[in-house]
Amino acid sequence: MSDSNTPEQVDVTLEQLSPELRQVIAFDDVPEAMYNMVASIHEVSEESVREAWNSLPASAQNILDNFEQFHALISVSQSFAGINVMEEFPTLNLPEGMSDDDKEQYRAQLLDQVLFNCIKDMVKQIKKARRDPLLKKDFKDVFAK
Repeated sequence: MSDSNTPEQVDVTLEQLSPELRQVIAFDDVPEAMYNMVASIHEVSEESVREAWNSLPASAQNILDNFEQFHALISVSQSFAGINVMEEFPTLNLPEGMSDDDKEQYRAQLLDQVLFNCIKDMVKQIKKARRDPLLKKDFKDVFAK
C-alpha cells in the first residue's frame, strides 16, 4: 500500500537520457535499476559539474569532446559512489545517543561529500590524462562509436 502523499516514481528509460549518458551507462554496464538514480544525479549535479568543467584548462577539456561527456562520466561515477555510501551506512559505528534526525543529517552530509569528491577526482583524472596516453585513451574509449 502506498502513501497517497508520495509522488509516483516514474521509471527512466535509456531513450529519455542524453546520448552521452546512454554511452557511459552502456560502457559501464549500469544496471537498469540504477537509471532513475543516474538521471536524478545528472539533473541535480549539472551546476557543480559545469563549475568544475569551466575551471579546467582547455588542454584538459580537449581530452573529451564536450561538457556533456564530462557530465555523463561524473553522473555515473556519483551514482555508484552513492550506492556504496548507502550500502555501508548501516555498518558505521555511530554514537548510541544519536537521534534518527541526526543520523539522516549525517548520512546526507556524507553523501554530499562523496558526490563532491567524485567531481574532484574526475577533474584530477582528466588533468592527468593530458600527460598519460593510456588514461586519455580510456576516456576516449567510453565515447568511441
